[in-house]
Amino acid sequence: MERNRELESYKHSIVGVIDKIAGNIEAIAKAARPVADAIARDELVHVIGPGGHSNMAVEEVFWRAGGFAAINAILDPGTNLIHGGARSMVIERTPGYAKSVLNAYRVGLKPGELLIIVNAYGVNSMSIDLALEARKRRMTTIAITSRSFADSLSKDHPARHPTGKNLYQEVDYFLDNYLPYGDAVVEIEGTDRKMGPTSTFCNVFTINLLMIEAAKALIAKGVEPPIFVSGNMPGGDEACRALIERYIPRVKHLM
Repeated sequence: MERNRELESYKHSIVGVIDKIAGNIEAIAKAARPVADAIARDELVHVIGPGGHSNMAVEEVFWRAGGFAAINAILDPGTNLIHGGARSMVIERTPGYAKSVLNAYRVGLKPGELLIIVNAYGVNSMSIDLALEARKRRMTTIAITSRSFADSLSKDHPARHPTGKNLYQEVDYFLDNYLPYGDAVVEIEGTDRKMGPTSTFCNVFTINLLMIEAAKALIAKGVEPPIFVSGNMPGGDEACRALIERYIPRVKHLM
């Protein structure tokens, strides 16, 4: 069988990124402590992806087999691609929008609440405003984003926050997702445009490792992690019922 050059290239790139993220496990374990602390206090873990495809990382850890029931997924329609791709980009570049989103989800009502911000690029207005607003509210913040991309992008690029700030520099805990510059990595003969995006792999692998480490930290505290099992498994609905009843009054999208 003829070797598929594009397949091998894509696989090599994805595995390479995953290896880099896994090599950062000490930082991930450190960031997992406030996640575990919040759950141990019976608080919610707020997660937002301020950008079209960044929402996928939020959906990955919400209402998920093997995921925490204590996740408050902030899935604002403004950046959700179902309402328009171009519209999503306009919204994520709109200064000041983030504050209203947090208010709509009743996030940051008390100091010390935890906000996880997942955005592969980490430069747009919504990403930066989330970090800055969370700081005003004395929240704890974790960012999953790319330092190399943010450092490489010119300060006057239209995608940037007016201040030119980078998300990774404005949070309490920064987890590098090692996004390759430009996102897409596979060269196709006959076009100069690359395919094979990587950002979702980068974000999802990182946030799942964060949740796994948080579960380990909870167990070390003697706290049973509130983990969903698949409803498609025998007894799955019954196993999850108590968790649903516990969190449904507080988690908007569990309703």
